[in-house]
Amino acid sequence: MIKKNNITPQDIKKICIRSMFLQGSWNFERMQALGFCYTIIPIINKLYSSDNKKRKAIKRHLEFFNTHPYMVGPILGIIIAMEEQKSKGAKITSNSINSVKVGLMGPLAGIGDPIFWGTIRPILSALGAGLSITGNVIGPLLFFIPFNIIRMLTLYWGIKYGYNKGINLVKEISDNFLKKITEGSSILGLFIMGALVNKWTNIHIPVIISSINKQNQINIITIQDVCDQILPGLIPLTLTFTCMWLLKKKINPLIIISFIFILSIIGNYLGFVTN
Repeated sequence: MIKKNNITPQDIKKICIRSMFLQGSWNFERMQALGFCYTIIPIINKLYSSDNKKRKAIKRHLEFFNTHPYMVGPILGIIIAMEEQKSKGAKITSNSINSVKVGLMGPLAGIGDPIFWGTIRPILSALGAGLSITGNVIGPLLFFIPFNIIRMLTLYWGIKYGYNKGINLVKEISDNFLKKITEGSSILGLFIMGALVNKWTNIHIPVIISSINKQNQINIITIQDVCDQILPGLIPLTLTFTCMWLLKKKINPLIIISFIFILSIIGNYLGFVTN
């Protein structure tokens, strides 16, 4: 029997304030993981009395995480609900919690970018700039104040909405259905991350392998041309699988990042790799 909820509106407000520092310790290895863990620590301290359980909870929230900073609210809310019910004996595993995080961070990032960066910010910037040109002090305020009000309300109501939905999800659905949701979230997250590999990873190898002179026109064929004919995006995909293989071999991610960074500089300098 799942007990009465422990999370209060004050807890939600506290998490909302902490979520504003989500990117305060952003890093290339796990991105927003430290910020997410920092945000949810008050809930962990409240729900778990055992130091061992607290350590396990903190450890699972130090896994890779990255989404739009203003759309993290629903994820936080659902995770808080799942942690609450797990602390009361519900059959929720650490993998289930992490899978839901991974499955939701991609879609919410896709929603946040066009809404905030593509719509709200340009509109408010245009309005503020129009007044600022005339020397009106209200210009920058017209951008800064409404933008931050929208941002904070989105975070607060997102956490509240996610928490309420998460409670219903955990209370009402069966274990088998929860398993399906977890699997679906994992597949969705992997699909989105896979689709972004070609978008985020841009490598060009201009090394010439043949040069043909036809009617006073020189046709040059590079390694990049050959790879693109075999499979567009083959080189980024190969690099991604190589990194995955190295991670399975327990190679430190910072070493992999440093190696790619150095290889990119040397390759660009020598001319066999360009972006």
